[in-house]
Parts: sequence; C-alpha cells; structure tokens
Amino acid sequence: MDVQQLVQTIAIYSLPVLFAITLHEAAHGYVARHYGDMTAYAQGRVSLNPLRHIDIVGTIVIPLLILLLSGGRFLFGWAKPVPVNYSALRRPKQHMALVAAAGPGANLAMALGWAIALKLVIELPHNFFSAPMAEMAKAGILVNLVFMFLNLLPILPLDGGRIVASLLPSGAAWRYAKLEPWGLPLLLLLLVTNVLEFVLGPLVDASASLIRAFVLL
Repeated sequence: MDVQQLVQTIAIYSLPVLFAITLHEAAHGYVARHYGDMTAYAQGRVSLNPLRHIDIVGTIVIPLLILLLSGGRFLFGWAKPVPVNYSALRRPKQHMALVAAAGPGANLAMALGWAIALKLVIELPHNFFSAPMAEMAKAGILVNLVFMFLNLLPILPLDGGRIVASLLPSGAAWRYAKLEPWGLPLLLLLLVTNVLEFVLGPLVDASASLIRAFVLL
C-alpha cells in the first residue's frame, strides 16, 4: 500500500472506526443507567461525545494497524471500558444481558445509519464529496458489522460472553466467569491464526450484501 492509498484509507475509516468503538461503549452506559446502575453516569461516561471514551492505543492505533495489515479485511480495537456494577442493576442477571447486548445493538444501528447515508449519496445529485462519502458509508457499514459480530462471540470479556453468563445457571455461570482471564489471549490467538476472519468473514459479507441490496432498492 503506497502513501496515497494509506492516507485515503485512514481518511475513509477514521470516523466510522471512532464512532463504532466509542458509541458501542456509550450504549452500555446508557442501558446500565436505565436499569439502575449509575456508575458510568457518575464518571461522565454516559455520553455520545467520543472524546470521553477514546483510548489512544485501542481506539486509534491498533484498529488502523490491523486494518492496514489485513488489507481492509478485518478490524479489532477497543475504547475505555464503561464501568458497570452489575450488582447495582435492579435485576442483575437479566439486566446484565441487556447491558451487554446494547453495544452490538448500537453497532447494528450505526451500520443501518451508514446505509441510509449511502442511500442519500446515491440518490442526491453528485458533487465533489459524493465519492468520498460513499466510500466512508461503505466503510461504516463494514466496520460496524465487524464489531457487532466480533463482540457477540461467546468469549469473556466480550459482550457475547456476558450474555452467555447471564443465561447460564448460577453455578455454571460462576465457573464460566473464571475463564475470563483467558479470553483476550484466546481472542488474539484466533486473530493471528485467521480463525476470526474464517468465522466472521461470511457473516459480515452476507450482512453487508443484504444491507447494500436494501440500499439499492
């Protein structure tokens, strides 16, 4: 990838990646507050302002490096985790699943939002910004689908792992939770061995195709 392509890729993906990661975290805080946990709210983390959630390494450096090294095929990154005190939720076990699902749900909403933006770019008269905006919208769809499916993997501390833990009986959930320290090493292993792309690639491609087909109706 030459310098010009590098700059173009960064310009196209920066905003979609930033919002995909940070608003994912904000969604956890909003839902946690709704169900009684004020921890994130007290720390100013229930906010749509991305600056409150950015982790320089996890939100900017790592995603762009992985994006470039994978040729645009994969993304991985994180924001500052929103603190959630599950015991403060009104119904801790049930509401934990909803708090966890809020992040992937936000990514799905953003993917659909970028699809609407793509539709508008296609329908409105073309101008100087049409082509860059179309590419950014396509990137927004892709990025959010990747983060949605990635976070739904049943691996702690990912959201899918939290959902699984909330559905298990108490004893099984406690034993499952003890596996959390191995979650990140396992995820990195799956990433470097391309297993994640093998598993998530078809899901992302099929979903992106479905969304784009809807946009072109």
